[in-house]
Amino acid sequence: MPRFSVIVPAYKVQAYLQEALDSVLCQSHPDLELIVVDDASPDACGQIIDEYAARDPRVTPVHLAHNAGLGPARNAGLSRATGDYLIFLDGDDVLAPGALQAVADRLKATGSPDVLVYDYARTFWTGESTRNRLAHRLCEDGPASFRIADRPALLGMLMAVWNKAYRREFVEREGLAFPPGLYEDIPWAYPALLAAESVAVLDRVCVHYRQRRTGSIRTTPSRAHLDVFEQYDRVFAHLASRPELDRWRPVLHRRMAEHFCAVYSHPQRLPRAARPEFFRRAALSLRRYRVAVRSDAQPLSLSRTDRLRHTLMRFGLRRTYGLLSGLRALVVRLGRSARAVLRGLREAALRCHYRIQRLLPLRPDLAVFSAYWHGGYACNPAAIEAKLRELAPGTRTAWICDPAHAATLPKETAALRPGSPAYWTALARATYLVTNVNFERALVKRPGQVLLQTQHGTPLKRVGLDLQDRPAATPTTDFAGLLRGADQWDYLLSGNRHSTLVWEKALPSSYTTLEYGYPRNDVFHRAAPSDVLELRERLGIPAGSTVILYAPTHRDYRRSRPEHLDFERVLRDLGPRFTILARTHLTYADTPPSWDRHPRLLDVTGHPSVEELCLASDALVTDYSSLMFDYAALDRPIVIHADDWEAYEASRGTYFDLRAFPPGAIARTEDELVDIFATGHWQGSRSAQLRASFRSRFCSYDDGYAAERVVRHVFLGQTTPVPPVTPLEDRHPTPSLPTPPPTLTTPLWP
Repeated sequence: MPRFSVIVPAYKVQAYLQEALDSVLCQSHPDLELIVVDDASPDACGQIIDEYAARDPRVTPVHLAHNAGLGPARNAGLSRATGDYLIFLDGDDVLAPGALQAVADRLKATGSPDVLVYDYARTFWTGESTRNRLAHRLCEDGPASFRIADRPALLGMLMAVWNKAYRREFVEREGLAFPPGLYEDIPWAYPALLAAESVAVLDRVCVHYRQRRTGSIRTTPSRAHLDVFEQYDRVFAHLASRPELDRWRPVLHRRMAEHFCAVYSHPQRLPRAARPEFFRRAALSLRRYRVAVRSDAQPLSLSRTDRLRHTLMRFGLRRTYGLLSGLRALVVRLGRSARAVLRGLREAALRCHYRIQRLLPLRPDLAVFSAYWHGGYACNPAAIEAKLRELAPGTRTAWICDPAHAATLPKETAALRPGSPAYWTALARATYLVTNVNFERALVKRPGQVLLQTQHGTPLKRVGLDLQDRPAATPTTDFAGLLRGADQWDYLLSGNRHSTLVWEKALPSSYTTLEYGYPRNDVFHRAAPSDVLELRERLGIPAGSTVILYAPTHRDYRRSRPEHLDFERVLRDLGPRFTILARTHLTYADTPPSWDRHPRLLDVTGHPSVEELCLASDALVTDYSSLMFDYAALDRPIVIHADDWEAYEASRGTYFDLRAFPPGAIARTEDELVDIFATGHWQGSRSAQLRASFRSRFCSYDDGYAAERVVRHVFLGQTTPVPPVTPLEDRHPTPSLPTPPPTLTTPLWP
């Protein structure tokens, strides 16, 4: 008997069905049966289902003779199910990677509840993905399982069948089945939650709910949307048959009213001719099932507007309802217009303020810093700012950052909110401007101002003008604007000769290049072993672990975040000695991770200092990220996991073939990556040889004194680099904590 029976109905979804089935069969939890029901689909769905069944014995194909609709198709799959738990998935949706393992773990932790509610994300045809806005209701604090009366807010979430797992014995005991018609989830989901003796929640996105551009019945005008009345008739008939559920009638009446208003207001559901009939039938249903609120009823919370809309619909006042909706839309538009006018006036006032400030003298003791598009205290600017306060204590420093990052600043540095009057004053009056990206396009660099561009990585991938023939990888086509920005630079900081040659060709201008090394890497020569131990304890790394920092870069050829590793599998194969720190690239930071929770997998995407993560780790696994050049300065093992080199090279392009000149072992597949660590070759002699060659080429100046050389030259006017660069062989970067020796010394890669 499998743990899960996953039931997938299919009708006219041939373009999406393979992705849906793959998302199930590729789950890290393999104990499942996949029942796919061909609802007499006129396209290739039936053929696709049979092909999958021929390849994988876990797939059970079911072919219906006539199109019956989603409900009967699910019932047909339900009759074949043998798993402990039932999971429903529509043929155009997908399970998130690791979803079934997360569900299995949560079921075990909560004592096998009747129903487990998990989260979903809407995935739009544009590539955008947004998590359910009511996800906070799935907080796992409190009792592991409960009755719905203890958390009635769950009834206010989307009443879909596919965001829940149901114990099969519970479903059979309650006689749950799907009715025909549209909105078939309603007479299943409400009775299931109300009847469940134990309910649990999982605060994790397990389903990606596809929002199709066309073809979805939910956004196709049709009289079928009037089926919603019969579905709620079934719900209230169920309540009538169970007197103990009578106290839920006010809650379900409100949910029904909300649903009716949502359907009626949706511009793509009801044909124009059906709208009066819909409103009339909605009024009849709302009056028929309305009851006085009992003293033991669950509390209701409605805004005044919603209460008015429900009342107007209940009394059948369609014209008044339409007038109210029109007035409400007008108020929203007027509010937007007023905000736009106020915003324009504010921007005009700030532009005037900036012009006036530019007429005033520069402040020779003021330096303004920023990093990563108004991010927090980080990277090369942070290291320079700290050294500036040390060597020139009379200098005042300010940092441009969004308020959310203000807490990362040292107390001696003033925070500047982007767009504020103080921000424009600082840009106009500061003598020194330091950034690792670019300042505001509206910046007018004054005579006497000094702008230092530090960059934020050694370029492996193409940049600047070298992207003119790579439009898919170019964030902007305004190359003239890029050059105007470069024309404002007085100094460009370079970490090595390779970077110097790339930047002077990709962004040519009259700036002076300073080959001084990267100040952010100074800490690699300053930290003590005790600092490493303290970092690991603060991050929650188990004592004695071998720590792998996994930090891939973004992909220009795709919008969504790629998932390159099956972390659960990698950690299982490597054993309990290894811990992974997973750091998502900045461009994907707002997308929730889809990997399974694991005690030896730490999500460090939000950690403010990547340098601290480097110090806390024993090895780096990356692909094409510039972090490898910084990590090489630590002289710790680096492994390249490049599973899509051809696609990356074709879309973005690189300045040299990393495979021919790597900083360590190269893994082309996940199996090779596991083998490199399992055999110890990640820290073997061949890895050390490759790293030494890589360091000699790219870490010429990273000796722990880069920030001091920058401050003495740019701020103190000392043209000779002081202190001089320490030879590579005389450097002693901070060692990692002791790790077991490698088990083999013969390399397994060419």
